[in-house]
Amino acid sequence: MDLSRFRKRPLLGILRGIEPSMIEPITELSVAAGLSAVEITMNTEGAPFLIERMVRAAEGRLMVGAGTVLTRKAMNQALDAGATFIVLPTMIDEVVDPCVAKKIPVFPGALTPDEIHRAWKAGATMVKVFPANLFGPKYFREIHGPLEEIPLLACGGVNEETLPDYFACGAAAAAFGGSLFQKELLREGRYDEIEVSLRRLVRRFVEWKERGEK
Repeated sequence: MDLSRFRKRPLLGILRGIEPSMIEPITELSVAAGLSAVEITMNTEGAPFLIERMVRAAEGRLMVGAGTVLTRKAMNQALDAGATFIVLPTMIDEVVDPCVAKKIPVFPGALTPDEIHRAWKAGATMVKVFPANLFGPKYFREIHGPLEEIPLLACGGVNEETLPDYFACGAAAAAFGGSLFQKELLREGRYDEIEVSLRRLVRRFVEWKERGEK
């Protein structure tokens, strides 16, 4: 994972429960919409195969990682398939420690200040605050005050409307899944609609960033 590239466009798409036939269309619409990175969750059937297929389809245009990584075995399967970063719902030492040792970007999940600090001290690239919508954007402002050195990834309930608020309150990145990659739209092949929604979300971030730089 090219972290400098991700920090410029810190938006992470989450793909769960997808099928092989969806890989190429999702890859193309994500690239066209301006997304920089996606994760395929390891609790998706055939996840390693899907990761490998998306890496080939992306041809470097999209950074591909693995999410919901709960064991070292799953981590190794994901990395062997070509994943360039690892995302967890919580802090799991047997996954985080080897990633840190091998300099593989790793995003463990946490919620409380203690959990966030522990994940950061363990070597997290960013700490995924999950589920973010449990307390909302204002929680990030409170956490960011005393723990301002820790980059936080907002995940859970993030959408086009709430995205700017999370960044304004101190989030360094944001992740989103079902709110954009809706199962019904994917099943029915309505990829154009997904791309339109994704473009809007990306545009909201760009507009927020431009306002902050003025």
